[in-house]
Parts: sequence; C-alpha cells; structure tokens
Amino acid sequence: MKKLLLPFLLLTYLTTQAQQTILHCGKLIDVQNRKVLSGVSVFVTGNKITDVQSGYAAAGAGGKVVDLKNKTVMPGLMDMHVHLIGESKKGDFVNEFIKNPADVAFESVKYANVTLMSGFTTVRDLGGGWGIVISLRNAVNNGLLNGPRIYTAGTALATTGGHADPTNGYRMDLMGDPGPNEGVVNGVVDARKAVRQRYKDGSDLIKITATGGVLSQAKDGAGAQFTEEEIRAIVETAKDYGFKVAAHAHGAEGMKRAIRAGVSSIEHGTFMDDEAITLFKKYGTFHVPTIIAGRSTADSAKIPGYYSPIVTPKALATGPLIQATFAKAYKAGVKIAFGTDAGVFMHGKNWKEFVYMVEAGMPAMEAIRSATVSGAELLGVSDILGVIEKGKLADIVAVDGDPLEDISRMEKVSFVMKDGIIYKNESL
Repeated sequence: MKKLLLPFLLLTYLTTQAQQTILHCGKLIDVQNRKVLSGVSVFVTGNKITDVQSGYAAAGAGGKVVDLKNKTVMPGLMDMHVHLIGESKKGDFVNEFIKNPADVAFESVKYANVTLMSGFTTVRDLGGGWGIVISLRNAVNNGLLNGPRIYTAGTALATTGGHADPTNGYRMDLMGDPGPNEGVVNGVVDARKAVRQRYKDGSDLIKITATGGVLSQAKDGAGAQFTEEEIRAIVETAKDYGFKVAAHAHGAEGMKRAIRAGVSSIEHGTFMDDEAITLFKKYGTFHVPTIIAGRSTADSAKIPGYYSPIVTPKALATGPLIQATFAKAYKAGVKIAFGTDAGVFMHGKNWKEFVYMVEAGMPAMEAIRSATVSGAELLGVSDILGVIEKGKLADIVAVDGDPLEDISRMEKVSFVMKDGIIYKNESL
C-alpha cells in the first residue's frame, strides 16, 4: 500500500506546484522605477512571482487567468504600525478590567481579516499584551485563519510609569512593580533582560516607548522616558537576537536619544525639530508618521466621555500636529515608511493615511512606495517583498480606478493575493 501511495502523493504535490495563475493587469505600478506599465501579465506559481511580461499571455494547461484589465495593480500594501488586539471605542479604557485575554484574541481574528481584505498583506504590529499577536501571527502562518503577514513586537518596552507601563492608571494596590518580564525597564540590566524575554516570547522585533504618549493613563505625552544608555543597551542586545527596534516618540529629546542609540524607526515624531531631522538623515532612520492616528484621536477627544480625563487634553493638543510634522520631515528628505497606528481608529480605514500624506505634499507615487518599497526596507525583507518582480513572494493587490490621479481610490481594493493565494476578487 505504501509503495502505491508514495508515487500518488508525489504526483499530487508536483501537479499542485505546477499550477500557474496569470494576472492580466490593465495598469501595473512599477514602484521600484516609479512608473506605470500598461497591458502586463504577472505569472504566479505557488507563492512566488515567476515572471512579468508585456501583453496578455494565455494560460497553459491547468493554469488560470485572472482578469484585472480594468484595474490598477500594485504590490501588496504594508502598514508599519498597527495594533491588531483592539479597536478604539468610547470609554474602552475600562476594557482591560472586564475583558479576558481570550475575548481580545477572538476580536483580533476579525481585525486581521479586515486588514487583509483592505489590501494590507503585511503589517508590523507594535505592541500587544498576553502574547496574543504572537499566537495570531502563528495561526495566520499555519493557515488556520485569514490575515496579513504579521511581524510583531509582542509586549512593548517602557520605563516605570512610561507610555507602555501596563499598570498606568491602576489604583495603588493593583499597580505592583512590573519589570522586564512585563516590559518595564529601569536601567541597562533590565533593558537587556527585557529584550531577551521578547526573544523568548517569540517576538519579531522590539518596540520601545521613548517618550510619553497620548492614550496611556499618564499625564506626560511627550517627555523623554528612557536614558540614551538604556536605549543603546536595548538596541545592542536586539542586534544580537536579530531584532530591529522601533521607537514610539512624540517629543524631540526622546527621539534624538533613540536615533543616536540606533533605532530603525521613529513612530509619530510629533514634535520633531530641526536637530532631530538632521539626525534622521545622518543615521538613515525611518519616520513612520501615523497621521490618521493623530487626526482620529483629536476628533474622538471632542466627544464627551470618549477618553478618560487624563487622555483628552493630550489628544486635543498632540493629534492635530502630526500631519504638519510629516510634511516638514518629507520635504527635508527624511525616509518615510507608511504606518497608521490602526486600532487607535477602526481597522480597515488604513487607506486614509495615503490621502493625508498626499494632502501634506507627498506625490501619490511616493505615498504608495512608502507602503511597499520602503516598508520592505524597514522590515529588512526587500529580498522577498515590496515590488512585483520575478522571484518575489506573490503579494499583489488591485484597486478600481487610478490612485495616481485620485489617491482616494486606495479605498477601493478589489483584489487581494497574499503568498499566491487569492483572498478577494470582486471581478468574479
């Protein structure tokens, strides 16, 4: 029986691997060369792009053609700042006291699927407790549920009372004294241990909160919260474990310390000054602006009771500034990677970041590049993602209309392929 079964399984495997899908693309955005190609065929076998040819090629035996002739095709989009374990709602600051980790985990499944269906085939999740996003990533990778390719920081690192201290706002008998295991760092020894714990947990990268933040239950929204020595210890240890480091930072001093210490990206960057811009360019650090998060939190803060009293004034003061900061940074030549902070607003609305970037002066082509080529560079995966070319993973999306003429077309993602699998095709 085994002798008969093995050849059958081998034949089945080879047949499956040989199946080919050809995408007939009316327009294809060549993000690498900043141009648009017309009438192109993209060949996909398994999870790889095997060829890109001019004209509309016919499918061979066993192959299939997907008609995208009336659409604009581009690489799968990449959001470098999301939080898949939650979504902002009025008064939700009490959720951590009434929801169990399993409740949050089941909600994250929905948010992962919404994100993928919106055309974001790769995301960088920058902070979520209980190991939920690590398990979510594993479930997606194992084909148990639909979602984007996830690179996660797991638990973010903070100082005592800092933006990511998980006990901020608790009454005194609940606060305790969280340490490196919970992501709270005080000193170089703690810093190294916290990174090693994230490695043990299964994280893909490290996220630190280099300054105060808007939505934490603490009054400071911008002050520096790590010493440069602590950040340097985190970065050095992270390199030992193959991690990059992302730094949440609103205030200028905190982001300067983080850049000098060697982080790969600054998230938000609200109060960036000229000295910080110089450092961004000197060190090649990415700015991940999250304009939509700033605008959304400012809008939500105007709704009575939406945030707690300690958060509301921070949201009103900080949120409206991020778009102008982004404009200044982009015009100065700072490297930009697309990121939204999805979860601070509704998942699936990530596309609005493109609109706000273009409003601020970034050409539509550059905005799309920030969510493809630049995202791949920041993640360190340019060898497999970010462009549509032979040998890359088959992460491909299409939108109705031409987003280079009207960037709001990024809302209308009608085709989604990730890893060679079609998850959405509204033309069928």
